[in-house]
Amino acid sequence: MSQQHSRASTVTVFASPTSWIESDAVAQCHQVAALDGMMHVAAMPDLHPGKGAPIGAAMTSAVLYPFLVGSDIGCGIAVFPVKLRRAVPEKLAARFPDLDRALDPERDAGDPAWDVVKDEIPAGYVEGLGTVGRGNHFVELARIGTVFEPGHAGRLGLDADDLVLIVHSGSRGLGERILRAHTEVHGAGPAPDPDAYLAVHDEAVRWGALNRRLLAARVAHALGFEPTEPIVDQCHNLVEVRDGVYLHRKGAAPGDGRDVLIAGTRGTPSYLVAGHAGPEAGHSVAHGAGRKMSRADALRRGKAKHTVEELRRTPVGSLVVCGDRQLLFEEAPTAYKRIEQVIDDLVRHELATPVATTIPLVTYKTPDQKEQRRRRGRS
Repeated sequence: MSQQHSRASTVTVFASPTSWIESDAVAQCHQVAALDGMMHVAAMPDLHPGKGAPIGAAMTSAVLYPFLVGSDIGCGIAVFPVKLRRAVPEKLAARFPDLDRALDPERDAGDPAWDVVKDEIPAGYVEGLGTVGRGNHFVELARIGTVFEPGHAGRLGLDADDLVLIVHSGSRGLGERILRAHTEVHGAGPAPDPDAYLAVHDEAVRWGALNRRLLAARVAHALGFEPTEPIVDQCHNLVEVRDGVYLHRKGAAPGDGRDVLIAGTRGTPSYLVAGHAGPEAGHSVAHGAGRKMSRADALRRGKAKHTVEELRRTPVGSLVVCGDRQLLFEEAPTAYKRIEQVIDDLVRHELATPVATTIPLVTYKTPDQKEQRRRRGRS
């Protein structure tokens, strides 16, 4: 762990000397720390450069800066228990629904996934409902692997070899619309009316949580199991008012006594952890493995080393449903840091305790167009 000072604020990087931390990402932390009103920047071991602000950081300030949260307000990861008699990846991969196709309240009024919507849709925003999005978003059927804390896992209703559905998605276009409304007038400056920003921000956070439930319900009905409530659902792109100041999280999950699923890659385990991070860490933990290659580098290097078919079957034997070839290369496991190192750093700095691993069986990114055409041909 290293602590550095930028004017009156501090930057702490919770990573070991052997961890892959780009200097550009640390430089971004110091740029943020130099902003008016900033008090502390806590960088997680999955830290990497982002657009204007680092990803994998919790940033405390007396001033609210919308650009530190970014456009995907409400993005997070939820974990849903799954009850299936048999989980054959090849058969289940072919049954995933088209999660690029939004649910329309009128056209799809009879879709049983709507049953998870108990209240009004936040902000009345219906565009993109029930869609997963691009980038690093995914829906994954996984099994529980190693259980490190049987008592804690048991309280969550989990045991080795149980199945879970992991959903990583955010507020789709709603968060982008909220950020754009701010930046078009104020650029990267602070929110002139924090309460007004927080009101629309909170709606995007609620929308993201609802969307994860809708995605899980759509998959549950398609694969033949009953939708369930999430046992874990933590947002990692948000701002909260804490102790009278603003705690911005961009790619950092709340880690103050909460359970968090820290995503690995589609070819490695993910880790369910119990977070116990304090104020020096911004009450936060990492949200994933963190990129070590830009998308352009991953695409260039991946095409030189792998075929598309090689990337659709992962090192752990799971399958990837992805009809976007470029995305397959951009999101290859080799584009990310070692999840084990990220977890080790969290443990070493006493920010989290591993509870269990999840092992991918089927990771959904975008619909397989060939499979979609085959289904239409049968119907």
